[in-house]
Amino acid sequence: MSLGPVMLDLEGTALTETERRLLTHPRAGGVILFTRNFESLGQLTELVREIHALRTPRLLVAVDHEGGRVQRFREGFTRLPAAARFGEQYDRNHARGRELAQMAGWLMAAELRAVGVDFSFAPVLDLAHGVSGVIGDRAFHRDPEVVADLAHHYMSGMQHAGMAAVGKHFPGHGGVREDSHLALPVDRRTPADLYTDILPFERMVRFGLAGIMPAHVVYERCNLLPAGFSSYWLRGELRDRLGFEGVIFSDDLSMAGAECMGDYPDRARAALKAGCDMVLVCNHPEQAARVLDALDDEPDPVSIARLARMHGRKGISWGELTDSDEWQKAKAVIGALDDSPLMELDV
Repeated sequence: MSLGPVMLDLEGTALTETERRLLTHPRAGGVILFTRNFESLGQLTELVREIHALRTPRLLVAVDHEGGRVQRFREGFTRLPAAARFGEQYDRNHARGRELAQMAGWLMAAELRAVGVDFSFAPVLDLAHGVSGVIGDRAFHRDPEVVADLAHHYMSGMQHAGMAAVGKHFPGHGGVREDSHLALPVDRRTPADLYTDILPFERMVRFGLAGIMPAHVVYERCNLLPAGFSSYWLRGELRDRLGFEGVIFSDDLSMAGAECMGDYPDRARAALKAGCDMVLVCNHPEQAARVLDALDDEPDPVSIARLARMHGRKGISWGELTDSDEWQKAKAVIGALDDSPLMELDV
């Protein structure tokens, strides 16, 4: 059974029989985990093992684990700083900022791989325009070249730990005030003005970025559909102009920014038709089931091949990781950077 185009979530810390049934549906392809799915390192490791054991090839297991406000797993994991901390370090010393970003990318990815998680939806490539509260300090910097530089080093750290990176939120969420979880933001800038926001994505595509998540934002002077449902953005700009060959993941179809596209099956079909390889349906299991049953077309073989490259590599036990000099150094250095309260934020 190949990987399907739908990523689902779970209710709690162990699989239910209903969830097992949904995850063996031929259109299922992955699971995204949240804080509610985490109780302890041992429990999480077993949960991921069970998910992976359900079918072959194994389902993808993902999480939003950026650091700062967006860190799903807490007790036992290193408390990671927000991306803006690396931008601040970069402004003081470019080389040190790059070094810290690479170390943080490795630390985040190594800890997740030690419990079996395949990848994190990171790094954020949005610019810190000072407009968007939902982005805020999740962005590395205001300067697109600095964002690209730091993100490149962060991705290199992730790759060293055996994890592929997913940049978000194409073509840039930082220029709108509204939160797409709660409303449909409209960016009224010209295509020329949007170039600065797109630049980090362009650079990262050249550096070999494996995945991209588009924004539930309308860029009305370019196209009237939200980017994640727009072939103009996904096929025309991302695939054709930028030459991106990796996976395109939709943002959560449950967000308010997706409601304009109809019911859940309509949203999923629209996103896939526009160019997404995998769609996320979170916090509504009954709607996830509807989406699975509504997708009649056979998965695109090209999408299946792209998704297969998102499986985590390497991966050592938690004990082996924490005994290593590399982890102990990274934990001490990166842990000392964090000075912000850890809060839950759905992304």
